[in-house]
Amino acid sequence: MATRFSAPPRPARRAPRQQRSRATVDALVEAGAHVLAARGWTRFTTNEVARVAGASIGSLYQYFPDKLALAEAIRTRHLDAVLAVLPEPGEPNDAIRPETRAAQAIDGIIAIHLDSERLHRVLLDEVPLAERASLDTFEVEYLLRYQALILPGTERVATPADAIAAQVLASAVEGVVHTAALRGKLGTPEVRRELNGFVCAYLRERLR
Repeated sequence: MATRFSAPPRPARRAPRQQRSRATVDALVEAGAHVLAARGWTRFTTNEVARVAGASIGSLYQYFPDKLALAEAIRTRHLDAVLAVLPEPGEPNDAIRPETRAAQAIDGIIAIHLDSERLHRVLLDEVPLAERASLDTFEVEYLLRYQALILPGTERVATPADAIAAQVLASAVEGVVHTAALRGKLGTPEVRRELNGFVCAYLRERLR
């Protein structure tokens, strides 16, 4: 995922522990995503996010010291959603046909990007997110889940070649989804059909 790096954002001032606090943070992140998608990075302000969320600016600053920290939380939510539609490592899904596994993953990834198409473009092209350990953690889990797509329910120990295959497949799907989204074609049945056919062919080849 291409990202422009800048100085690290300041960490969140306080982690929400109580249900009410978590609800406030969720509302702020949701409002932030809406404002960021509508305004773009340069016109994205914490004052407007607080207003849209129905919270005070003081409440926002309890959890997010600046707008970059809030953008990082929005980005993390998007990455978590991507992980959620991919199979978990060790999940017993070997009885599911490769075509079904591929369709489930592709439909989920497309739906996530269609739901926040404008937001995703802003995150990719405008927000100067910082390099950090959480990105490394995501990448490790992301590739493990693609590896689980390639080796469903198998007891065979994954090899370096399997790791490379997972990286190639993940990069290919990412490239198609991001390019189609930028061109406004992601929601077309042709893109889904061609991407699904490509992934199914790749999985069948790997299972030989």
